[in-house]
Amino acid sequence: MRILTKEECEIENGYISEKISRGTIFIHPTDTIYGLGCNALRAEAVKKIRDIKESYENPFSVIAPSKEWILENCHVNDKGMGWLNKLPGPLTLIFKLKNMDCISKDVNNGLDTLGVRIPDNWFSEFIKWLDVPIITTSVNKTKNEFMTSVEDLDGSIKGSVDFIVYDGEKKGSPSKIVNLTKGMVVETPRNSN
Repeated sequence: MRILTKEECEIENGYISEKISRGTIFIHPTDTIYGLGCNALRAEAVKKIRDIKESYENPFSVIAPSKEWILENCHVNDKGMGWLNKLPGPLTLIFKLKNMDCISKDVNNGLDTLGVRIPDNWFSEFIKWLDVPIITTSVNKTKNEFMTSVEDLDGSIKGSVDFIVYDGEKKGSPSKIVNLTKGMVVETPRNSN
């Protein structure tokens, strides 16, 4: 497993993008905590993340490549636009999907909703350049503490990822979830699943 800095990620962007396109599992920074990620279009990669986390029921969120991607693939009403305009930021916005093929059905277990993020972190620009949605879920086994630095990375997870894009210690907490699918806004703090 390699640990890559921002500078190394920029230098090796072609190599890294090829690995992600093919379904590699990796750890990435966000504006809150570290995320376990893969190409959200690759069902086999998503299933590997479910196995790593021992999480088979809960839907995963994605880092969207752009706001345009969200508008193209999700139903966004006026209230949703207000929240969408707060991105990038420490939010996970849950929208109804209008294009079920924009992700593997294993991401959200076939639900008609999707949690989307655009973190306020340089890595979001890399995702935009990749132009594919990336799974983002906390780096931990279900019910365990999430990763905030390389030092607290669970050994069994460490052995399951190809690389880490490391951005130093994160002192945040998981993003706030805003559910925009129920005709009203439902805000909940993110748990460590």
